[in-house]
Amino acid sequence: MRETLHELEGTARERLDPDVWHYIARGAGDDQSAREAEPAWNLWRLRPRVLRDVSSVHTSCAVFGDWESPIGVAPTAYHRLVHPEGEAATARGAAASGAPFVLSSRSTVPLEQVAEQLGARPWWFQVYLMRERGVSDALALRAAAAGATALVLTGDTPYLGYRPIAGRARPVPLDDELALIGVRQHLPTDVQDPWSLIDQTPRQTLADIERLADLTGLPVIVKGVLRGDDALACVQAGAAGVWVSSHGGRQLDGAVPTAYALAEVVDAVGDRTTVLADGGVRCGRDALVALALGASAVFVGRPAVWALAAGGAEGVAQLLTGLREELGHLMGLAGATGLEQLDPSLVTRVPLRSDPR
Repeated sequence: MRETLHELEGTARERLDPDVWHYIARGAGDDQSAREAEPAWNLWRLRPRVLRDVSSVHTSCAVFGDWESPIGVAPTAYHRLVHPEGEAATARGAAASGAPFVLSSRSTVPLEQVAEQLGARPWWFQVYLMRERGVSDALALRAAAAGATALVLTGDTPYLGYRPIAGRARPVPLDDELALIGVRQHLPTDVQDPWSLIDQTPRQTLADIERLADLTGLPVIVKGVLRGDDALACVQAGAAGVWVSSHGGRQLDGAVPTAYALAEVVDAVGDRTTVLADGGVRCGRDALVALALGASAVFVGRPAVWALAAGGAEGVAQLLTGLREELGHLMGLAGATGLEQLDPSLVTRVPLRSDPR
């Protein structure tokens, strides 16, 4: 599957405007976190069980909804930059494969239209706390009304991470009408610079977890958690789940990779709440390691965008189906017939190799 993903990445790069590609691919700072996320999973090795009846293996899970696969689509912005149907196509592909789907607040398709693609299937909505809280609240309420089954509160963006490029934080040929399609109706009509109201704000606290839950009646999952004590604080503040993530390496450069942080977070809160993860997952083996470490589901960000650019909804469906099938095959080889049989005894961490230079 990893080879297939590299092919998708190459196809997407060839098809997209260079500025758009740079926006998708870049990380923050010197790209250290973005570079390290994928290889960090290679520090784990599998400890398979033998002589188990694995004639029937299933990958279904129940995580704020029922899914055929524990490998879903993480929230990413501006999908119409890479495909004319944008998030509607991504959602349709996820639904076809039975995978979890999280819609970004920065969707370039109205969330109600995206929800139509999912039918009766569950889906989640990602929330940024914006300078104008009325915009964040209105979007969360719209998502609840459209059928979202959970909110994903991104907690690691008090402001954008340092990205060394000239120009605005969105250095892509993105028309404001397209970028603001989800939020314009919630903005005051006399605002000269809409981005001054909807950019992220440093005024965010743990109290926002319960406030959003009370506002919408939906469970709130906090995304961007990399520490056990932070995870515990979020749960104590009312979070229904925590999501281990370094934001694709696009926020604090040098932050610990998910593959390192996941075990600590699970140890801190895994017996009290749902733990999710993303960050450098590129194949079924990576997903198997994350699930064995205690994640209930794992998510891919850039790979879903590559698949959308390369093949639209069908490309997304093929990617997610391939990941699910590879995971099921590896589970059988490891002696597990269901996700409930995956536990930390199946993995061990190998020591870091010294840099030969």
